[in-house]
Amino acid sequence: MAKDTPAGNSQATSVLLSSTFAFTICFAVWMMFAVLGIPIKKQLDLSETQFGLLAAMPVLTGSLVRVPLGIWTDRYGGRIVLFILMLSTVIPIWLMSYATAYWQFLVLALFVGLAGGSFSVGTPYVARWFPKSRQGFAMGVFGAGNSGSALTKFVAPALIASAGGAWVIVPKVYAVAMLVTAVLFWFLSASNPAHLVKQTGSFGEQLKMLRDPRVWRYCQYYSVVFGGYVGLALWMTKYYIGEYGFDLKLAALLAACFSLPGGVLRAIGGWVSDKYGAYKTTWWVMWVCWIAFFLLSYPQTQFTILTVDGPRTFHIGLNATLFTVLLFVVGIAMAIGKASVFKFISDEFPTNIGAVSGVVGLAGGLGGFILPIMFGALLDLTGIRSSAFMLLYGTVCVSLVWMHFSFRPESVAEGQRALASRVA
Repeated sequence: MAKDTPAGNSQATSVLLSSTFAFTICFAVWMMFAVLGIPIKKQLDLSETQFGLLAAMPVLTGSLVRVPLGIWTDRYGGRIVLFILMLSTVIPIWLMSYATAYWQFLVLALFVGLAGGSFSVGTPYVARWFPKSRQGFAMGVFGAGNSGSALTKFVAPALIASAGGAWVIVPKVYAVAMLVTAVLFWFLSASNPAHLVKQTGSFGEQLKMLRDPRVWRYCQYYSVVFGGYVGLALWMTKYYIGEYGFDLKLAALLAACFSLPGGVLRAIGGWVSDKYGAYKTTWWVMWVCWIAFFLLSYPQTQFTILTVDGPRTFHIGLNATLFTVLLFVVGIAMAIGKASVFKFISDEFPTNIGAVSGVVGLAGGLGGFILPIMFGALLDLTGIRSSAFMLLYGTVCVSLVWMHFSFRPESVAEGQRALASRVA
């Protein structure tokens, strides 16, 4: 941990701020197809499922590399790993502007997706600069870099409009931004050899943590709060265009009403988790999402009934305002939930944060990869846009049931210990 001195606090703050900025840019790049994919879909005449696959492709590699990146961060330090990671994405981002065929976009998207692995680097890197009592808040501040998703929704449409509708300007600007960010991060961050974890075992031995049921439990929670966040962040711009007929700029702006709180408020989630505990915070997050997804799942419906005065037709459905308000609430809940899940990790795996956060981040990222594809497939199959929220409603139900039965024995044991101490 950093020394409890003004100099140590200053260095920890510098690491936190520079890492958060770097993660914000990485996340903006990772989510670029939320906007960029829409003109590409039109240009290539893609189906909904093909669009979902294109939007999700960066998420795949960004998820798969999280485990090794987390382990390398424990071994070599977050500063060098994150710096190299950012540099490795600059050329693929730039080449995206020259792609013309669907397969070319898919291949380049895989390399661009490496930027998404920055989370499993920055989380343990930042956490080790702070005492345990403040790690939830520190990881929450860093995780606020998720707001890069909203940044893309503000910046990318403006860039396309300034270029007369030419989307190729976006990857060029993003490539330059990534290069500049990598250089700034290197000069503003720091390294501390005391934070390195001495590992002598093999890669396979380090993954023995997968035998711990707690890891699987947190993987499922994170696949909902982070995977759901990524999936919706990639899908909502297109949803607004299709459901409400908005243009790209307005649709992206409204979609940012979900992405922005879903990223920025993660710091508050860290504070709440530090104060009230990871379990209680996550439990309430799941209930809020459960109610919101139930309401969002209801499709636009018209039905006719026979009355004494003849047939009458009624319409039930969310207008754009109510839809955006509910989405805003979901964004806040997911922001808090993302922080509370990682509070579980820092509390229960203090010496192995990098590797465990890599595994849990992998699960969340894979959720973010699978969901847009399933959204597209469900839309192609049913023709109902709100089927995306029906799917998310089901995943939250699984989380609530799992939490209830997983923590109930622990709660009962704790109550029995408290009762025994009073009797004694």
